[in-house]
Amino acid sequence: MHTVHFPSHFKQWRTIARSLLSQGLPPDEVLWQDPQQTSLFAQQTDEAPCDREAKAVPKAFLKLAQTISCHRSNEQWSLLYSLLWRLCHGDKQLLSKPHDPQVRRAQQMAKQIGRDLHKMHAFVRFKKVGEAEQREQFVAWFEPEHLIVRLSAPFFKNRFASMDWSILTPDECVHWSGSELHYSEGVDQSLAEKHDHLDELWRTYYRSIFNPARLKVRAMQSEMPQKYWKNLPEADLIEELITKSKERTQEMLNNPLSPVKPAPKNTYLERLKELEK
Repeated sequence: MHTVHFPSHFKQWRTIARSLLSQGLPPDEVLWQDPQQTSLFAQQTDEAPCDREAKAVPKAFLKLAQTISCHRSNEQWSLLYSLLWRLCHGDKQLLSKPHDPQVRRAQQMAKQIGRDLHKMHAFVRFKKVGEAEQREQFVAWFEPEHLIVRLSAPFFKNRFASMDWSILTPDECVHWSGSELHYSEGVDQSLAEKHDHLDELWRTYYRSIFNPARLKVRAMQSEMPQKYWKNLPEADLIEELITKSKERTQEMLNNPLSPVKPAPKNTYLERLKELEK
């Protein structure tokens, strides 16, 4: 049995997987393991040389592998190697078989990562901490379920390119200074600023978009789980707005309807009305 340490990221897994393939090692002869649990007598193959050319695999597999490499469970590494082995040994249409247990599990993990990315994109809240060289500087704290910092970073780089920012997480931090992304080790939440004047702007915005007539508490809690509330400046408004939603809805119903504005004069529309008669 060949023991392989869990890689820390996708590129490292790719190097290891190529090495294993070049040695002709099938998945059932490879044990993926935490370095702290590796046996002293196991044969470690992380740095084995690649003697053969790397085999071509579908781009869809590489995209899937890069996505689920962020899964926190570490079970993805052996799963990915098993899928890679099968793709390279005759089952080229493997990914088009959704009922295959391994393909189904990989897709489930990809969906979990996708949901986590969506939550991070939606619930990161930057706080202004300073200004330097005419560029505002912001910091945000977030606690993702999976190791998605590098996967999510391009989204924030494209959306907030004009300001300097850092997103701090317990696992890894990402920093943007206007030219390139930098990464550093994870930190404790105490290093992130707690409050700033932007918090009130978030509350004002949330109040303005809250529609009590369309309130669906279960759906809202599904989209905005309570575990994220502690890091959202608008979260302290949620219970109040839910409690008062019936009262506000009734007020809306009691208010007289606004008069209908006359249709603008338009030759084309007038012609259509004549045709309908």
